Amino acid sequence: MMRFKLPFAIFLVLAILLAMGLSRDPKVLPSALIDKPAPAIDLPLLDDPQQMLKVDSLRGKVWLLNVWASWCAPCRDELPVLTALAREDGVALYGLNYKDKSDVARTWLRRHGNPYLGSAVDSDGRVGIDYGVYGVPETFVIDRAGRIRFKHAGPITPEIWRTTMLPVVRSLQ
Repeated sequence: MMRFKLPFAIFLVLAILLAMGLSRDPKVLPSALIDKPAPAIDLPLLDDPQQMLKVDSLRGKVWLLNVWASWCAPCRDELPVLTALAREDGVALYGLNYKDKSDVARTWLRRHGNPYLGSAVDSDGRVGIDYGVYGVPETFVIDRAGRIRFKHAGPITPEIWRTTMLPVVRSLQ
């Protein structure tokens, strides 16, 4: 009798674990940084390398950090949404230009529009690693205390902004 109970118990445990895994949304990438202080950024700005983007200088306001690159097609697709949210919703939007060539990135923003108050140059991707970036685009909502409150992987669409991200931003303001 025991010979049948043990394999059945193992099968049951494995079936439950599989069911739990299949019920997760594959688009949601967990972040260990939620509710933790945003990693330091001390990088030159794309448009003015003499100026630096620093997380500490943004304390006291709710802001977004959008990780982007000129070689990223979805980044171009989300630019109109980023421009609208920065303009219409008054959200402070900063960029992290990830593993890109600065001259190419500047030309790309001039051609397609620049929604950022400032965009830091992360040419070697070290700051992106600190933020746990899987790929571009990714966007982080950072609160007044400098804590990451939300992370979205992938391009922001009008619906994602309206139904998911804007409520988070408004709850923090």
